[in-house]
This record gives sequence, C-alpha cells and structure tokens, in this order.
Amino acid sequence: MKTAAVGFLTVVGALIVMQGIGTTAPGGPAQEVWSFDRLDKIGGHTATALGSPHVIETPGGKAIEFDGVKDGLMIDAHPLAGAESYTWEAIFRPDGGEAEQRWFHLEENPATGVDANNRMLFEIRVINGQWCLDAFNKSATAQKALMNRANLHPLGAWYHVAAVYDGTEFRSYINGVQDGAAQVKLAPQGEGRTAVGVRMNKLFYFKGAVRTARFTRRALAPSEFLSVSQK
Repeated sequence: MKTAAVGFLTVVGALIVMQGIGTTAPGGPAQEVWSFDRLDKIGGHTATALGSPHVIETPGGKAIEFDGVKDGLMIDAHPLAGAESYTWEAIFRPDGGEAEQRWFHLEENPATGVDANNRMLFEIRVINGQWCLDAFNKSATAQKALMNRANLHPLGAWYHVAAVYDGTEFRSYINGVQDGAAQVKLAPQGEGRTAVGVRMNKLFYFKGAVRTARFTRRALAPSEFLSVSQK
C-alpha cells in the first residue's frame, strides 16, 4: 500500500510540473499584479511616497492620484528584472499637466551601485488638451522610443496601456489597439527599482491617477490583456 501511495504521489508531482503549476519564469514570478490601493506597499514591495499622493475611490476600485508638481512613489523592486520577453500593462487616468510626463519608470540598479541607466518607461505628451503615449526601453546598447503624436486621446478618462517585447519586436498598445512597433534587440535588465508619478530623478511629474499594473514574463496577445471590465 505504501509503495502504491508513493507511486501515486510521483505521478501527481509529474503532472504538476508538466502543467507548470506554481512555476516561475527566469528571474522572477511568471506574472505579478500591482494594485495601487495604499502608499506604503505596492505589490508586496516597500513603497515610499514623495509629496502628497493620495488614495482615491474610482468606479474600478482604488487608485493613487498624483498632483503633477511634487507627488511620486518609489518602490523597491524592478518587476521585470531578468525578463527576456515581457508584457507590461497599466491602467491609468491622465488629467493634464506639463507637456512631458514620465509616469511609470522601471530602472536597473546593479549591486555595484553604479547607475547603468537601463530603464523602461511609460510616458505621455500633452498636446492641445489631449495626450499621446511614449513607451521607451533602453537595455545595454539598444534603445527605442515608441511615440505616435498623431494618435491623440482625451484627458480625464481611464485607459489601458501595454508595452510588449517578444524577443525581436517592441510594441505599444492603447486600449488593446497597437500604437507603435519596432524591431530591436533588448537585453534583459538587472534588479532595480520603480518610480510612479515621476521619473526616478524626480523630474517630469505626472498629473493623474494610476490604478493597476501587471507584469508578465512573456509576450501577451491583445486578447490576453486586462479586459475593459477590469478597468
């Protein structure tokens, strides 16, 4: 009976491995979700507030609102460190403010303490009372900015944006519609940190709110993005 039980457990264990239950991708969890519903901890990571960002209630749940002048949030993690391909999604509401805003910044910060300047950014440009997306990645010797100034959107509404890298092509999306694309070879980034509401160097503050972010260590199709009902 004992031998049969051990054999059964071995088969179950093999099935779990085959199905990928509980597995992680190289460098970290296969998927990580951040809810912006508190100021001291985001996605289980320690956070430090700059200025006076505050938690607000929205139709889709809590979010953190930034004033575009002095508010920011520093988080002790780079959720896509080590990822060879990825999908970075965020749900946010741009409300106006300065012409250039760096509202979500992932930065490599090696153990040596030397800033390699490798980074991933979601930015916006405010143009004639509307906004366009700028998705940026600099990794090792390659870098690319995806910005379509002709694709403008109204301020004051909630949007889903995504940056996707499949190992050869870097793409950006707004509400599931492709906004830009480029062939580029981007190296995986090392461990680091994150700034929300402002660039890491405390410039280009964001006026608006951020509700959710999701980091996946593979390239998702638009049909797999966070849905409209989750916005």
